[in-house]
Amino acid sequence: MAETLKALIARVAQPGQVTWIGVRPMRRAALLPVEEVAVEARGLKGDHGSSDKRAVTLMQAEHLSVIGSFLGRGPVAAAQVRRNILVSGLNLAALKGRQVRLGSAVLEITSICAPCSRMEEAFGPGGYSAMRGHGGWCARVAQPGLVRLGDAVAPLTTEEQGSL
Repeated sequence: MAETLKALIARVAQPGQVTWIGVRPMRRAALLPVEEVAVEARGLKGDHGSSDKRAVTLMQAEHLSVIGSFLGRGPVAAAQVRRNILVSGLNLAALKGRQVRLGSAVLEITSICAPCSRMEEAFGPGGYSAMRGHGGWCARVAQPGLVRLGDAVAPLTTEEQGSL
């Protein structure tokens, strides 16, 4: 018997991995790379500004090459895209509306993180358009915790989500 669409949507091929973490100490400041960060109820410790649905921003590391390609160059640097956490090996778009464990923290992927006008400053003309569709995802904090470089990233099961 064929699997249901719901079952197919719920499955991921493998867990991902945290490959970069950055915080910005103040508005318009450059992101500072860190090896670990405390995820607090309203966002990352040491990161300027956050709101419930956009407390943390995530992006797939694989998209750095795509953005660079659209700009006619190699992969762009993680800090340039102004997202807090880069994840490799896991399709974040497949996790919209789901809770995801990173280290001991749990985030809920809430919405697409649209590029901002700062992308023109970071990448030059066309920077904004190069990021469209590749700008990552916003997330709210479901459970505070600690996230470190190399931590696994995986969606929670229905049972795990119910226990939070």
